[in-house]
Amino acid sequence: MALLSSTVTGPSKPPYVVPTLGEIYSVPSNGLKVVSTFSGCGGSCLGFKMDGYRVLWANEFVPHAAMTYEINHRGVPLDRRDIREVTTSDVRDVIGDQEIDVFEASPPCSSFSEAGAKDKGWGKEIKYSSGRQRSDDLFYEYARLVEGLRPKVFIAENTSGLIKGVAKGYFKQILAHLKSLDYEVEAKLLDAQWLGVPQRRERVFFIGVRKDLGKMPMWPKPFPYRYVLADVLPYVRSFHRPGLNSKGIPRAWHVAAEEPMNALTTHAIRQSKKGWFSSNGFIELHTGEKRRITLDELRLVSSFPNDFELTGNKYQAWERIARAVPPRVAYALAKTIREEILNG
Repeated sequence: MALLSSTVTGPSKPPYVVPTLGEIYSVPSNGLKVVSTFSGCGGSCLGFKMDGYRVLWANEFVPHAAMTYEINHRGVPLDRRDIREVTTSDVRDVIGDQEIDVFEASPPCSSFSEAGAKDKGWGKEIKYSSGRQRSDDLFYEYARLVEGLRPKVFIAENTSGLIKGVAKGYFKQILAHLKSLDYEVEAKLLDAQWLGVPQRRERVFFIGVRKDLGKMPMWPKPFPYRYVLADVLPYVRSFHRPGLNSKGIPRAWHVAAEEPMNALTTHAIRQSKKGWFSSNGFIELHTGEKRRITLDELRLVSSFPNDFELTGNKYQAWERIARAVPPRVAYALAKTIREEILNG
């Protein structure tokens, strides 16, 4: 059933396993329903489907992301418009009067990302994927739909840069606004390496619970172990990333196979004379060979199924995975919300 797994050291750590799309589609329904915005290629939606949720409707306006979503999420109605054009009525026209159990989103974070434009891009259209977009106001567009649709629970993800530096004030505004919608709201920094993904990847998550439910936000418990590169790619000795820092100064680092991989980022794919190098570097095998990471390996270290289809060129495929919430992280959140809030 597993896509790829490996023998792991230590009796308490199970083999690293990622189900195929077919296996995810065959998970019995738990009766709970999800609406998704800023859906990207659907990493979050995969995680919810892994726990038996049904996705009623999704929204994504980046063309290649939308194309990838449609290919891999059969039967889910996808709205390709800018979220600013989407109304509550548009969603209700598709899903009817069904109550939404979870309303999830990953608003673009380039205005807050430590690797992005930061506050210099606030109030402006900046480069995003293959186009340009203003992104610092998108949390409020999401909140507008939360207010209109009144889901039982909402969950939103953003870069860890949102709680650092000058962006921290913006984070406080967003948190206050979400609380004003009559929800119990908490925000927490989660690291994918403690939720079953062989990757250091910190992201801020907001969870809101409608006050009439009488429940508080609940969070997945960190695993008592981590998966490392050796667990997932046993033939790899290390991962290397050469390049320049933001000031143009040469730098280089490597991650040994005994550690999780560093976070994948969309800006870290470079074109060189030898072709496309993912994550601005290469993997070194135990044989001494140095080469690019493959798309199969890319999916695996981010917990995507090996039959998850990626459209476009190498850069576009990399961007889809790097922007997505790793499915195993979304699964941990989905399971906790089901067990501790919705069915608790």
